[in-house]
Amino acid sequence: MDFRQLRYFLAVGEELSFSRAAEKCFISQSAISHQIARLEQELGAQLFERSTRQVKLTPAGGRLVPVAQQALSLEATAYSVVRDPRNRVRISANMSFAAQSLEAIARVRDRHPNVDIEFVIQAFTDRIDAIATGDADIALVRGGVDRPGLQTIDLGVDELMIVTSRQHPLSAFDTVELADLAPYPLLLPPRHNQVLIHSVIEDAFVEVGRKVLLGPPIASNHTATLDVLTNPRAWTALYSSTAAETPRAGLCIMREKDNRLRIPVSGVIRSGAGESRVLTELVAALRQSMVLD
Repeated sequence: MDFRQLRYFLAVGEELSFSRAAEKCFISQSAISHQIARLEQELGAQLFERSTRQVKLTPAGGRLVPVAQQALSLEATAYSVVRDPRNRVRISANMSFAAQSLEAIARVRDRHPNVDIEFVIQAFTDRIDAIATGDADIALVRGGVDRPGLQTIDLGVDELMIVTSRQHPLSAFDTVELADLAPYPLLLPPRHNQVLIHSVIEDAFVEVGRKVLLGPPIASNHTATLDVLTNPRAWTALYSSTAAETPRAGLCIMREKDNRLRIPVSGVIRSGAGESRVLTELVAALRQSMVLD
């Protein structure tokens, strides 16, 4: 048994769905099912009753829930108490947060020149694990995180921008309505790689009474912007911070007219860890840098 299996167990227990739990944990459904099966085998007990219609906790699974929550809380505490205090604040993020973070770091460094503020590039799950283990002080994410021992801080919003080829029928406009995009295929990486973007776009289309038309998934060795250039009737979506740094040659970048594609940006920290003065000022600076124009 390991902490990862307990995290997956709690996710399935909360969602009562292996597919939704997999999306929440940013892994495939087969991977989470495999880890739960291993946990059941190691414990010698069935934790979930599974059918084609529903998933529910068994009595043994229900008894394990508070123990798993306590174990994960103790994991975070253990890493926190043995962490060697240093004159350092570490931000864990991906490259799409680099510009805003650099602006915030510069502000705080002016006031605290003797503090090292590090910006570390990590995948989503690695960012969250870094906070839980005390290896990072704040992780930047879009959306939120529901994990024992961690809490999220609201930092602002980001926006998905619509990107098309200049040959696209809608490319003459600065803004576009979702209903007008409905006939055209959306090009994105596979859902399990971009759960949040898929979910936000799908929900926005439901709001306007339409259904998004998904084109073929973008391969891992392709980029969305190049694929829309070669598929001039298709479109894709990029975070505004990414779109701002994207070369515009041959492309049209538009806003969604009714602001339906806005996504919360959060900072993830350890619960009860207490914010240092530098971290408090860094959070304030990050909030300033995340403000949309």
